[in-house]
Amino acid sequence: MATGTTLVEKDLHHSEHHEHHIEEGWDGGDKKPFAASYGKLMMWYFLLSDAFTFAGFLIAYGALRFSMPTWPVADAVFSTAPLGIHNLFPGGKAPLIFVTFMSFLLIVSSVTMVRAVQEGRRENKQGVVFWMVLTIIGGIGFLSCQAWEWANLIGEEHMSVTTNPFGTHRFDGVYLDDEHGHPYKDGEVRETFEAGETYLIHKEEGEWLQRRYVTNEGVEGKQSFGPFQFGALFFFITGFHGFHVFSGIVFLIIIALNAGSGLYVERRNGYEMVEKIGLYWHFVDLVWVFVFLVFYLL
Repeated sequence: MATGTTLVEKDLHHSEHHEHHIEEGWDGGDKKPFAASYGKLMMWYFLLSDAFTFAGFLIAYGALRFSMPTWPVADAVFSTAPLGIHNLFPGGKAPLIFVTFMSFLLIVSSVTMVRAVQEGRRENKQGVVFWMVLTIIGGIGFLSCQAWEWANLIGEEHMSVTTNPFGTHRFDGVYLDDEHGHPYKDGEVRETFEAGETYLIHKEEGEWLQRRYVTNEGVEGKQSFGPFQFGALFFFITGFHGFHVFSGIVFLIIIALNAGSGLYVERRNGYEMVEKIGLYWHFVDLVWVFVFLVFYLL
């Protein structure tokens, strides 16, 4: 009997120890992976999938570009600026000066977003609102610049998703017409061109002005349009990015209003919502770096 009682006590002790071990194992079930909340993890997942989307678009652009015999030169396409600023430069062109200013606005807005997150961790409501307002102003400034760029390319240069007036010469030669489409007179100095040089086909009174030329080999022809894929991809990719910026501005405004109303004060979580929108905004800025590199520099 004593032996039997001892065995029962051992079984009960083993059972209690096993149950206690299971309970200890469940104690860590609510631990957050990588010390990140559910909301931040979901934001990272979204940004990762969005990164693949942008990567696919930019890779497609690169594949099409390097499969074409000619491609517009960025210095010629993006050489104008508002208020006639480009006229202050030699030749009336200021390559990339305007888009550089655009990029500067977006990068600065990323810095102000960092400051908003820092103030949130300090539970400083006024600081959060102040720096978020500056971020919103930077985002609106970027979108305004992009709107002007689009209006200039569509309205002044007549570029669209199906028509690209920017082209490049394939051969060396001499123009037979002047820049207004009038044939040169006898003895008049004619404008020459070299292979690789860019040109813009103008539209006058609703008609495209395609200058006639003759190559050094004696072959006559007319200026041809550039690959339409350039305009299609430019408007699509920059427009897709612009939509992300616009969406970010809307969310920034909502979160800034919530922060100003004191909604996040009671949560005492370091203004985590500000940090989450900050992740999105930094992602938008990072994507623009690649878009700027692909369209404006390469």
